[in-house]
Order: sequence, then structure tokens, then C-alpha cells
Amino acid sequence: MADERFNCVVLDDYQSVAAQCADWSVLEGSVDVVFETRYLASKEALIARLAAADIVVANRERTLFDSEVLAALPRLKLLVTTGMGNAAIDMAAARARNIVVCGTGNAGAPTAELAWALILALARNIVPEANGIKAGAWQSSLGLGLKGRVLGLVGLGRVGTAVALVGTAFSMNVMAWSPRLNDERAAAAGVIRAESLISLFEQSDVVSLHATLNAASLGLVNADLLAAMKPHALLVNTSRAGLIDEAALISALQSNRLGGVGLDVFATEPTQADNPLFAFDRVLATPHLGYVTDQNFAAYFGDAVENIAAFLKDAPIRVLN
Repeated sequence: MADERFNCVVLDDYQSVAAQCADWSVLEGSVDVVFETRYLASKEALIARLAAADIVVANRERTLFDSEVLAALPRLKLLVTTGMGNAAIDMAAARARNIVVCGTGNAGAPTAELAWALILALARNIVPEANGIKAGAWQSSLGLGLKGRVLGLVGLGRVGTAVALVGTAFSMNVMAWSPRLNDERAAAAGVIRAESLISLFEQSDVVSLHATLNAASLGLVNADLLAAMKPHALLVNTSRAGLIDEAALISALQSNRLGGVGLDVFATEPTQADNPLFAFDRVLATPHLGYVTDQNFAAYFGDAVENIAAFLKDAPIRVLN
């Protein structure tokens, strides 16, 4: 491919930072790279924007590449996703069209850091207190102390384990549940295995979700689990929006059955200001910031450049399909 010239579009660069997160200059002479900062909401807009693209870099699951979109992009040869998995890409359809899909590494588990940012902000009422002092108020709330309290983790993979470690440092009693979790794995992470999911929700003062989303876990956190929570308990979701039955969550908030909810993920992203969850003061929302850190983006886009360079040499790396 040495004599060919390619067009590359880096999608969903909302913060206009992708160009600074890697050395794209190594592709000069072979690849013309442009960075798209807008969110292309419709398939029609996406297809029109990528009509001339030979290479696309997709930032996580911000953009859907289903069979219809892929079929409408006959020039597309390489699709790079940040991370080593992307549920928004139809891998089989890409393979059928001879589109190589490559992934990237990452910088650890920044989602665990954000989960704790949400937990601490909710427990100590950081946002209303910070806004209050600017408005002339002073100490308007009573925080929830975490020492000796129960932290319940739904899912104990890499992120859940990192969250557990911090909970232990705060002298919390940490328990976890997942369908395949056994006592040995729980003990290795320094946590107690909950006997059941409902017992975890009943006992926990803070519940943090770190499960994968699949057919079995869709709507996992339902009305029964929410009703089982303590009145002061906090619920945090930095994993996938589909883990929570949104209608049941809204009903629980309307009934004042939860102490607070921290959400970094939403059914439709980017979500809009009219999201019904935003009507509740006890909801602290962030715009899917779990993976958005300088270190993570350096890993993402640094590897993306490596993937493109390797593809140009007919030796693709980190191939997912």
C-alpha cells in the first residue's frame, strides 16, 4: 500500500483533543487525517461524512456501525475502535465486507476513579454544598460517613476490583455479586461474596454497578431491587445504562426511596437536558466520563496510530474480527 493515499476520519472528538493525544505526523505522506468534533446523530449524516473515508477511528461506542452503515461505506478498509471491544460495531458484517477492525489498549481503569468521584460527591453532597457556598449558604446538609458502611459491587471484574480496593481503604465492608463469582475469587479481591443479588441490595449503603450488559443483565436492577435498598442508600452506575430499568428508577426517585443516584451512562448518548432523570435533585449526572482521561486517550490514540501504520504495511495488529 506504499503508493496509495488514504483518507482517515477520527470520529466523535468532542473535546477536540485527539490530535494532541498522539503523534499523527508519522502517517504524513500516506494518510490525510481529519478530526470530527460533532456528534453525527443520524445514519444519513454519518454516511455522508464518511463517504470518502478509507479509515475511520471510532471513539468507544459513541457511533453505531451496523450492517446498514457498513454497506453504505464501500471505501472503508480499516475501522479502529478505542478499546479492545465495541458492541456498536457489527463485527460479522465488517468481516463479510473485508473491513479490518482493530482495537487499542488503555491506561488501566479510570472508570473506577470516576465511580469513586460520584460516590464521594453524593455521600458528602459536594455539588449542592459547592453551589451553596457560592450563593452565600453555609453547611446546609449532613454527609453520609462511609467508614464501617457496606459497599455492594455488582460485578467484580477489573473495574469492580479496583473500586473494592478503595472501599477497603475507606474501611468499608465490601461485598460483591455476579453470576459466576465464587468465594475464592471474592476472597482474592478482599471482598465477601453476597449470597444473592437482592441480599446485596438489602445490606448495602452504596451500590456500584460494574457488570457487562447482555441479554441476561438487561434491566437487572429492577423495581424489586430498588425497593430493597435502604432509604439513605446510594446507587452508582458507570457501566451501562441498560443494567437499570429506567422506569423503575424514576418511580423509586419519585417515591423518595433512594438517598442518591450517580449516573455516567444513559440509554441514548449524548443525552439531552430534557432527560426525565434530571428532574431529581438526588441525581448526579456526568456525560460518560468514565474513560475520558488524558492517560487513557494517549493510550487509545497512540495505539490507533500504530494500528493504521501497521495496516499500511499489510500487517494489521490488534485485529478484532
